[in-house]
Amino acid sequence: MHLKQRLIAVTAVAAMAAALLYGGTREPGEDRKELPVPSDSKETIYFWYTDDSMTEFVNSAAVTFGEKEDVRVIPVPVSGSEYLEAVNQASLHSDQMPDVYLVSHEALEKAYLAGLAGEIDDVEGVCDSTHFPEAALAAVTYRGKLVAYPLFFQTSVLLYNETYLEEWAAQSAQRELLGDGSEDGEPSEDSTGIAVDETALAQKTEEYRLKAVPATVDDILNIADTFDVPEGVDVMRWDVSDIFYNYWIVGNYMTVGGESGDDSTLVDIANPETVSCLEVYKALNQFFSIESDTVTYENVIQDFQDGKLVFTIATTDAAARLAQAKEEGSLGFEYGFAPVPDVSAELQSRSMSVTNAVAVNGYSAHRELANRFAAFLVNDCAEMLYQRTGKIPANLNANAEDGAVQIFRQEYADSIPLPKMMETGNYWLYLERLFAMVWNGEDVETLVEELEQQISFQLGAGVVAQ
Repeated sequence: MHLKQRLIAVTAVAAMAAALLYGGTREPGEDRKELPVPSDSKETIYFWYTDDSMTEFVNSAAVTFGEKEDVRVIPVPVSGSEYLEAVNQASLHSDQMPDVYLVSHEALEKAYLAGLAGEIDDVEGVCDSTHFPEAALAAVTYRGKLVAYPLFFQTSVLLYNETYLEEWAAQSAQRELLGDGSEDGEPSEDSTGIAVDETALAQKTEEYRLKAVPATVDDILNIADTFDVPEGVDVMRWDVSDIFYNYWIVGNYMTVGGESGDDSTLVDIANPETVSCLEVYKALNQFFSIESDTVTYENVIQDFQDGKLVFTIATTDAAARLAQAKEEGSLGFEYGFAPVPDVSAELQSRSMSVTNAVAVNGYSAHRELANRFAAFLVNDCAEMLYQRTGKIPANLNANAEDGAVQIFRQEYADSIPLPKMMETGNYWLYLERLFAMVWNGEDVETLVEELEQQISFQLGAGVVAQ
């Protein structure tokens, strides 16, 4: 689920969560079908999830754990619409409540305050820094308590066409040593007629190749200025309409809720660094003409696969997608992933992240078993998660040999999780609007001041975002 869809789900569930907290539960529109009751005496737990792509992974994990513990785990795929409300209703009105369930971390405040996620009992000792980066642990922490187990994550990195960067390196080396060169771009002599030193040219090409992956936005602009790209190829395009692919620009300086996203006293939006970062973003529209009302992530990634882009900003789904395309032979070039570039030599970047976590239902009568199964999912099953779903596990020890996975995990470790506070459920909608207005040339300082005032008012007044 990309952030636009996630935002709709978050804002829809915020009002429901407030109702749960203050006793306003309601009967579901139609009863959920009950599963057959197991006839034997094995201890049984129900595991809920919403993503169909998880089915093979979940079923396999449930069978393996059941055989290992001599218990029964029944996976239950459900609709993602009004998910927490469905968990609540089943907990109140069903003998087959979800004992453990998969949930996005930004909903954990809602789940915890409604009693649907309690402090975990980490008897297996997996929720620590040897298994997970701090970003993962922060994502599943609420008011100092671990309230879920991190399973997989989504964040953004720089995706680049390595073949094109090698061409740029060759062009740059030629330009430095030989000037503009002769026809066809393959000169054998310099401007004085002296034969080219092929060794020097190869050495200089290698020097450029080693610094081709950009460390800053200025490096990307330099490549845009100096690379004679093939016809039909753009240096960079990304989905400027979705905050997930833009947030790295301001992520290191714009604060809402602190590292764990749960502290309403920590709000810092309208600061000089944020303004400076957004001014850089605003200027990028002059270099990369991207129509914010028509661009989509899917189109951008497809264009990259078709060899029409040198750089883009991609999320974790791209790792498995491009690996499969390469394996199938439909990708005719080399590519790579790198951390998002810093905004400038002085301004650092920081990506946003979302962690999907396994929560134990506070109403469950089988919490001990549910905790063991949750720990089993995020630790013992982490290695097969990426292989079967394409989702990158948060567990540091899984898929350690995969270079793409490790780049995403490196970015994730330094990312800022989405806030959990119900009052800020619409913050990302406001921020997405702000980025769109900045991209189209409006005043940065005015926009960030207005946003800080709005969010501070919501937090101060205890307004649950609608």
